[in-house]
Amino acid sequence: MKSITLNRFFLCFIFFISFYISAQNQSERDLTLIDKDWRFSFGHLYDTQKDFNHATSYFSYLTKTGFGDGPAAQNFDDRAWRKLDLPHDWAVEQPFSEKGSFSHGFKTAGKGFPEKSIGWYRKKITIPEADKGRMISLKFDGVFRNSKVFFNGYFLGTEESGYNGFEYDVTAYVNYGGENTIVVRVDASMEEGWFYEGAGIYRHVYLQKTNPIHVAVNGTYITSEIQNKNAEVTARVTIENKGNYKGEIEVIQSILDTEGKQIATVSENITAPDFYKTAHYTSKFKVNNPLLWDLENPNLYRLVTLIKQERKPIDRFETTFGIRTIKFDAEKGLFLNGKPIKLKGTNNHQDHAGIGTALPDELQYYRIKKLKEMGSNAYRCSHHPPTPELLKVCDELGMLVIDETRLMGVNDYHLNNLKRMIERDYNHPSVFCWSVGNEEWNIEGGIVGERITNVMQGFAKSIDPTRPVTVGISSGFKTGISSVVEIMGYNYMGNGDIDAHRNEFRQQPGMGTEEGSTFATRGIYFTDDDKHYQSAYDKKPRPSFYSIEEGWKFYAERPYLAGMFIWTGFDYRGEPTPYGWPSVTSYFGMMDVCGFPKDNVYYLKSWWGKEPVLHIMPHWNWAGMEGKEIDVWVHSNCDEVELFLNKKSLGKKKMELNSHLEWKVKYIPGTLEAIGYKSGKKVLTETKKTTGIAEKIELTADKENASNGNVVVVTVATTDKKGLYVPTSNHEITFSAKGGKILGVGNGNPTSLENDQFIDNVDLVSITNFEEKKLASANTDRIPSEGDNSWKEAFKDRDYKNQAPAYVYRGKFELKNNLKTNTVNFFHKKIGTETVVFVNGNKVVPSTEDNQKYVLNSNVLNQGTNTIQIIATPLQKNKDWDVMNTDPGIIQVITPAESWKRKLFNGFAQIIVQKDGNANEVVLSASANSLNPGTLVISKK
Repeated sequence: MKSITLNRFFLCFIFFISFYISAQNQSERDLTLIDKDWRFSFGHLYDTQKDFNHATSYFSYLTKTGFGDGPAAQNFDDRAWRKLDLPHDWAVEQPFSEKGSFSHGFKTAGKGFPEKSIGWYRKKITIPEADKGRMISLKFDGVFRNSKVFFNGYFLGTEESGYNGFEYDVTAYVNYGGENTIVVRVDASMEEGWFYEGAGIYRHVYLQKTNPIHVAVNGTYITSEIQNKNAEVTARVTIENKGNYKGEIEVIQSILDTEGKQIATVSENITAPDFYKTAHYTSKFKVNNPLLWDLENPNLYRLVTLIKQERKPIDRFETTFGIRTIKFDAEKGLFLNGKPIKLKGTNNHQDHAGIGTALPDELQYYRIKKLKEMGSNAYRCSHHPPTPELLKVCDELGMLVIDETRLMGVNDYHLNNLKRMIERDYNHPSVFCWSVGNEEWNIEGGIVGERITNVMQGFAKSIDPTRPVTVGISSGFKTGISSVVEIMGYNYMGNGDIDAHRNEFRQQPGMGTEEGSTFATRGIYFTDDDKHYQSAYDKKPRPSFYSIEEGWKFYAERPYLAGMFIWTGFDYRGEPTPYGWPSVTSYFGMMDVCGFPKDNVYYLKSWWGKEPVLHIMPHWNWAGMEGKEIDVWVHSNCDEVELFLNKKSLGKKKMELNSHLEWKVKYIPGTLEAIGYKSGKKVLTETKKTTGIAEKIELTADKENASNGNVVVVTVATTDKKGLYVPTSNHEITFSAKGGKILGVGNGNPTSLENDQFIDNVDLVSITNFEEKKLASANTDRIPSEGDNSWKEAFKDRDYKNQAPAYVYRGKFELKNNLKTNTVNFFHKKIGTETVVFVNGNKVVPSTEDNQKYVLNSNVLNQGTNTIQIIATPLQKNKDWDVMNTDPGIIQVITPAESWKRKLFNGFAQIIVQKDGNANEVVLSASANSLNPGTLVISKK
């Protein structure tokens, strides 16, 4: 008896603890990523019927609350839509066309393609009864562009810019304990930039649940001052009350060090803000001997803000920050933590090969890591606010950032966008400068530009006085914007006299916000305009632009210039200067769109990095050019370099600071060897060998990338019989993956018109000419005769109070290709209480998974016109104003994708692979004609 009592006590205790933990968790903040399991379909820019008749109802979503119609309606049938996960960029999935946008890489999306300019997204979620009393919101990191969001048929709002994060409160619209529907309509018909921008929900989406009293959106602001090796940290928190509670709350703010140990805490009781009001609360902390955030040791602290009501935790919010100082000096340049640094930066857009703009978090890490390996220490966001994940990576890896707003102006649209960017990003230690504009040629040199800059600069400083403001300027360096901006941003030294500007504005610090702008195709060493190939040798591209070497020498030799940002770190889609179609990516990058290095990377690595470097260009496979002179360049930071051809010395040369070495070498197959010396001692050796023909496929996963996430970057190459990589291989490789899926493929070829992605094509085919005929009974054994003239337009002038016992309906649908491999489904929408479906005279039965879905086998279908008939007993109206469904449904045609494939370009291609959640490993296989296949096993950590 005693043991039973103890057991009951134990069970009650466990229940109490579980209930307490559950209640505590529900009272605090809950942020859930909801990227999985969305439905997607294209709408249409101006054809409302093709846009699912959205906004055609008598009452629209703007007329009466809750009247979202078409796909915006909660009960809209989206079963035939494509299933996908976010982030998603539908533009990258499209083929190329000369009619496409030059600036957007000639993809068949956006303006000029109305059938691919509107995208609809839908997702269903369940919110439990237990969440009543909490605030429920949807958080979007970014949607390109002009998005309208609905929740359970209720219109939430419009966000025009594709680069802003935004949040909607849906608490009042929630169906607690049941199904809730999120709908997003995206209009990507208009471009914001002159570079590839993608299309769709290309950043993360979250469901957030909080107590009515909580830390507001972007509600913490942390600054620090360092004195005598100690830091005073000031943390301001904005608290919002969306409830009716009146009384005291306790605000506890704590700092955790780099190891997660609490090192300081402050607590105070304050009066809660009034209903739908906010209040600010500021704490000050002393941190002794702080570990500073810098480029080599990016130490990060965390501020934990805890709100208690009646001694119970109701919100907990974490903010990552760093302790560091930034100072610009007009004479001596930039100082980080009191130490001079030179900005070794790159400009970058946000797209990547095969993926477009929908970058997985792991790919953000991969790209910043590649820039760090090159020696870069700074990143300019060109020309818009970045993803939150990019700034997180820059914080963690030690990369300074210029954070840039999209458009200059002084009205709500411009200043509100600037405010949102600053408040979202001002706790990132990586962000050292705000940029409020770039190359605004219409206003740069005049009074309007001066006025706008003064307003935007003052506005930015009113929000965050700790960081300076810059503008990238390219059309003259003396008047207008350049005369008033806090930090002068020089875009290309060929556009003006930088020294003269500095002599006139001696109190104005400056940096090269864009420099370089050279053309290069990876692995190409002879310019061929017919093929749209630009030689990879670093040459002056045109009179007003300078080579990478010329640019770096200019900025490196001037202490008053803080450094430079090269245009660009990576190639990007669009802007294929100096060419046009069929070039679809830029030629400016130090690396191509995959992140494969061009030879300029090694020049920069020599003078930007700290490790010894020795690099020979070009490769040494020049069959047919025997005896002809080849320009051989060596990039190195050694004191001297000696070059050998087949063990014969071609001479030793001394390396000048920030330079490279050149030889003219007559081509003979064999081995080029360079030996680097420091202080007279041999320290490095580098070779380029003539290879044999390619024989084997080699697959290599980025090691750090493979061990730190679910998305892995894989390099594809070929080797000869000696195991040497073949730099001229251009084989087409076919891929497959088990235990994961391929997200995208690329090769860095600026003229490649190959598919970036291979996905099943989903077509929605409407049923047309829909007619009806009355029946005396719903006889389902056979199809009624069609020979009489009693057919009429279905549902037209239907008297719902005097309906026939049954009806037979018929319609047509067209199939362009009735391939054996296609999957054809009929998703029926209920038009009767009991229904029977016939296709081309054949009775079809519903699937077991869904009694309103019919799988149509190829043996019942025709290529061309098909007939569908439905026998149904009619639906009855309960109220006169009930709206009855008159849509029989949609035909879904799924055409399976081709196998994943990509040609190598000058020896390399790239595959982006995502691991399945339940699989222990991913097996990637690659094959090609005349090559031994390759296999790569990627195990889970």
